[in-house]
Amino acid sequence: MDVLLHITTADAAPIAAGLGRALTSQEASWSCFLTNDGVKALDNADFAAASAGAARVVVCEHSWEHHMDSRACPAEQGSQTVNSALVAEAARIVSL
Repeated sequence: MDVLLHITTADAAPIAAGLGRALTSQEASWSCFLTNDGVKALDNADFAAASAGAARVVVCEHSWEHHMDSRACPAEQGSQTVNSALVAEAARIVSL
């Protein structure tokens, strides 16, 4: 994978949306891992649309439960172990 977006705050959603669109338009392979209140970025319509171009969108399952209550998760849920695997696969990491 070319780029991993590591999203740790909901405030990053507009930036992540722009980066995601740019990466997709350049045909880059990218994924994102959302943790802490960064899981709330999936409520941002622009980010949700941009993430359709990602190879994988993974949210920390514990962060999702903590910040999003019992709402259905629109992305893959995973652990910090999945996060570590994504980091290992990425050529570049952008932490937001």
